[in-house]
Amino acid sequence: MLSGSVGATPGGLRAFDLTGKIALVTGATRGLGRAIASGLAHAGAEVVVAGRREHAVDATVEELTAAGANASGVLLDVTDHDGIDRTLREVVETTGRLDILVNNAGVIERFPAEQYPLESWHRVMDTNLTSAFVLCQAAGRIMLDQGDGKIVNVASVLAYSGGRNVVAYAVSKGGLVQLTRALAAEWAGCGVNVNAIAAGYFRTDLTESLRNNENRERSLLARIPAGRWGEPVELAGTVVFLCSAAASYVNGAVLEVDGGWTAA
Repeated sequence: MLSGSVGATPGGLRAFDLTGKIALVTGATRGLGRAIASGLAHAGAEVVVAGRREHAVDATVEELTAAGANASGVLLDVTDHDGIDRTLREVVETTGRLDILVNNAGVIERFPAEQYPLESWHRVMDTNLTSAFVLCQAAGRIMLDQGDGKIVNVASVLAYSGGRNVVAYAVSKGGLVQLTRALAAEWAGCGVNVNAIAAGYFRTDLTESLRNNENRERSLLARIPAGRWGEPVELAGTVVFLCSAAASYVNGAVLEVDGGWTAA
């Protein structure tokens, strides 16, 4: 029989129900972000789609609402650090609270390490790591006041393996893993869960150049035990788990969703 303390968290499938939760997803207009937003919406959350381009935000919101979801959109350039706190406060003023933040927005620029332009380094680090910190800060202040909240940072298997010609991306994702752990260490006792996903090789815009290179694609697929690219929808369930009551005692974890890449 379950003890009273365990039973305080809903069991079974109810533990994954996000009905009534407000979720903000950055980079939500394409690829992994769009799939994550859809997954959260299907789990019952009210999803706020954040993106830089109005037409893309509107199209994503329209797609979600047509499927029966409760969705809205906000224009957000994550590199506009001064605007992040203001945007999140506006979300709270509109919806009443902020329960979930998914930091998914990211960029990758490819150059050999010895030729990597400093401006590209700054752009990648600013988008992938500094903006995630600023977003976590702004959301954290709201969630700490509420006494609960879930933050999920979308990192990468390249946080572990380095990759080729993507030194800034790999470093930024490694930093994102450490950011996740540091925030979890501070906020776990305050009801705020901070976790990360180490995403493998998915069929998105970021991997298009790899998929268009026959030799590179062949070598990558040979390295992935599953033998194929991941589909964005296959990441959504892990995010739903980390944002749900089922993950109430999961803090500072980095879950690999990579077709076995890190196991090989």
